[in-house]
Amino acid sequence: MTVQEPALTLRPATHADEAFLFELRKATMTEHLTRVGEAVDDAAHRARLLHRYDAAQVICIDGAPAGLLKAYRTDTEWVVVQVQIVPARQGHGIGARALQAVLRIAQTDALPVTLKVLKGNPAKRLYDRLGFKIDGEDETQFYMRYTPRAPAETEAE
Repeated sequence: MTVQEPALTLRPATHADEAFLFELRKATMTEHLTRVGEAVDDAAHRARLLHRYDAAQVICIDGAPAGLLKAYRTDTEWVVVQVQIVPARQGHGIGARALQAVLRIAQTDALPVTLKVLKGNPAKRLYDRLGFKIDGEDETQFYMRYTPRAPAETEAE
């Protein structure tokens, strides 16, 4: 008997999603931000939530909101701004599946994908598994980069 994965969909975040996404941010990021000495008051969380809100997508599992993915394309790369999964749903591959959607598009576009992750955040293990490499760091975070593989060359017959 085959167990089917729950359906994962991404939909643009709307104003109506802000309360859910604000609570999600507080639940997933407060511990990590506190550890590195960053602001964790509501104003700081709200500012970060609203940053690049035009790129925000709600990750839904079987139609129910389960997380946030913020990613956008520039002329030279794809940038992942935020990936947050509801704590009760973490560890079930949801973040990986959402990020793989970005990686597939980046492969098609032949562009790298960059992101930042706070030091000590267990999400770094996910990024490592997906093939991101550390490209730099500062006191509080790692700068990571995923470089798509070049398409296999086809030989002329």
